[in-house]
Amino acid sequence: MEVLLSGLLMLLDWQVLAALLIGSIGGVVIGAIPGVGPAVAIAILLPATFALPPLVGLTMLLGIYGSSMYGGALPAILINTPGTAVNALTTYDGYPMTQRGEARRALTLAYSASFTGGLISILCLIALAPLLALIAPHFGSREIFLAALLGIILVVLAHRGQVMAAGMLACFGIFLNTIGLEPVQYTMRYTFGQDWLTSGVDLIVVVLGLFAISQAFLLLVDRDDSPHPQPVTGSMFQGLRELWAHRRVAGAGSGFGVTMGMIPGVGEFTAQFMSYTYAQKSSKAPDDFGKGSPEGLVASESANNAVPGAAMIPLLALGIPGEALTAMMLSVFYVHNVIPGPQLFQGSMDFVMALYLALLVLNVIVLGFLLVSTNLLIKVIQIPTRFLGILILTLSFVGVYSLRNSVTDCLIAAGFGVFGVVLKRLNLPVVPIILGMVLGGIMEVRLRAAMARVETPLDFVNRPIAAIIFGLILLVIALHIRTLIRERRAEHPPQDHELHDTQQR
Repeated sequence: MEVLLSGLLMLLDWQVLAALLIGSIGGVVIGAIPGVGPAVAIAILLPATFALPPLVGLTMLLGIYGSSMYGGALPAILINTPGTAVNALTTYDGYPMTQRGEARRALTLAYSASFTGGLISILCLIALAPLLALIAPHFGSREIFLAALLGIILVVLAHRGQVMAAGMLACFGIFLNTIGLEPVQYTMRYTFGQDWLTSGVDLIVVVLGLFAISQAFLLLVDRDDSPHPQPVTGSMFQGLRELWAHRRVAGAGSGFGVTMGMIPGVGEFTAQFMSYTYAQKSSKAPDDFGKGSPEGLVASESANNAVPGAAMIPLLALGIPGEALTAMMLSVFYVHNVIPGPQLFQGSMDFVMALYLALLVLNVIVLGFLLVSTNLLIKVIQIPTRFLGILILTLSFVGVYSLRNSVTDCLIAAGFGVFGVVLKRLNLPVVPIILGMVLGGIMEVRLRAAMARVETPLDFVNRPIAAIIFGLILLVIALHIRTLIRERRAEHPPQDHELHDTQQR
């Protein structure tokens, strides 16, 4: 209780509240604009947050992270275009409801389901916080190295059908992190005599290039678009009570979101599809799914909004980000010398609790804002895409240059922007590069620290937690191989004469 009150006092600082308000409302606006998304907004804001106190900067980024999916439901329901990638499933049932003239009902269901998912996930995290504080001290260098390795493996294997490409891109990210002056013995690695590579490739430069600048290039070269959705009429408060009729689906979706959010590399998509599949199989009207089912809409929105809070678990407890947005937040921690991991839960539990409470408050702010400003946000959807492209490009280069006042960084960011465009055109994942850079750095530092006490490879797994994590790594790889074998057999079933020969033998 004392930790909870201490965290609440930290949250009540006017700077923190102002950052939370700006981030929450800004995240909704960003999410409502198709083609932008929270990754672009967070990438642009990262350089600015470095000058802010750690809690202020992180609450602003958390506001954008936690609220963008609320805003992303707006264009998904009204114009069949998801504002963020994770709102794609919302279009399945949200847009058909709009076509039936039930746009207001669909929006209020989406808002209330999102709020329920966010609320349940934060309450679960607050309840789990004391348990995490007890477990975290048992994680040493070996355990964190193995957990980071497990994170990379999960991220790679999560890209079904693109595992090889995701693995290569993750290795490319690990390689990028090794360029420059090596931090222990101060030797040069992969600089090839070039002075501009001495300080390495900055994570923020790569993030801005791959996410913001590449998206700006795509918006500039694609067809200029300015959709015109119809305004929503009627009171937005009338549909909130309808969620009670779908409380089972909302509760299950929130549970899937919390569970999947805690596993690095899994995230919103898996939680959504598991929640949607469960809702369809347990529904009395499964044929309505995909045609405007309120249950399908609730299942999707409750699951995706329960993930952001849960994704903070591996980030704060182990310093391991599960996807690109939490990897960007990790850089803010390091800039302010606040190191996520066991020590954070031991010595700064009030700081952790303040972050959890910030997530709780932002859900309340966002729900209230959406209920009174939906028609105002519809005007945001109508912003021409090429204007957005120019704005994003300008802000991105300003952010890159402000890091170190370096034109070289701007050129590197532009290069990664072009590379990001190529990856997106080829439908290849960008996230493994960022996680490779972040987790690769963690793995290198922890491996070097662990090697001082390791004499044989078996010493890596001679402690209970290390053995459990290593067992999980082997289990994940074995399950993936089993899935590949099953898919191969399904694609190439044995011929009739082969079956006959087998039976004769």
